[in-house]
Amino acid sequence: MNDLPLVGAVARVRDGGLVGYPTETVWGLGADASNDDAVAALRRFKGRAEAAPIAVLVEGIGSLEALGFEVRPAARRLAKRFWPGPLTLVMPCTRRLAVGIGRADGAVGVRCSQHPSAMALAKRLADEGAGPVTATSLNRSGEPPARTRCEAVEICGDGPDAPRLVEGEEAGGAAPSTVVDVCGPKPHVLRWGALSESQLAPFLEEIASA
Repeated sequence: MNDLPLVGAVARVRDGGLVGYPTETVWGLGADASNDDAVAALRRFKGRAEAAPIAVLVEGIGSLEALGFEVRPAARRLAKRFWPGPLTLVMPCTRRLAVGIGRADGAVGVRCSQHPSAMALAKRLADEGAGPVTATSLNRSGEPPARTRCEAVEICGDGPDAPRLVEGEEAGGAAPSTVVDVCGPKPHVLRWGALSESQLAPFLEEIASA
C-alpha cells in the first residue's frame, strides 16, 4: 500500500481514517480526536481497552488554550523547557473530544513532537481547523510499538481500513515519551520514557520547591 503525502494524510484524518506518522521516538497512530467514530476505529485496530485514555498531538504550547487546555504554571514551565520533545503532559481540558480521549476527570495527555513529519501533520490540521490528531503509539495493545517504517508497515497490514503511513522520514527509534501528570499541586510522573529521570527529575524538584 502506497504511503501518503502530508496533504493526503491530513485529508484521511479529516475523513475519519487512520494514519501512521513518525515521531522522534516511535511511530504514532493518528485519528481525529474530535471524531467518535474515528477514535472507535483506532481502538478496534489497537485492541485498546475503552477505559484507557489517548493522548493528542499539538504543534506547540501556543495552541493549548485554544484547544481548551488549562495551562497551569507547572505545565507551562515543563512545556517551555522540554517541548518540542518526548514529553507528554496530562492536563485539565474543557473541550469536548471524542469518547475515551480524556480520563474520567476530563484530563487529556498532550504531546508536542520535535519530528518534522509529526509537527507538520499537527500544524496542517490546526491550520485547517481540524483535529487534534491522536498521539498513541502504532502497535496492537500489549505488543511493542513500531520503531521503524518496516515494522509500521507490518503492523498496519493492507486492509481497506488499515492505517496509511505518512511518506518521508523515519522515526527516531527511541523509547516512547515520558508522561507527566500536571493536574495536581505537584507534577507526577506516570511513565518514564525517552526523557530520562536524570534529565527531568531535577527540574521537577525545582518546580515542587518553588
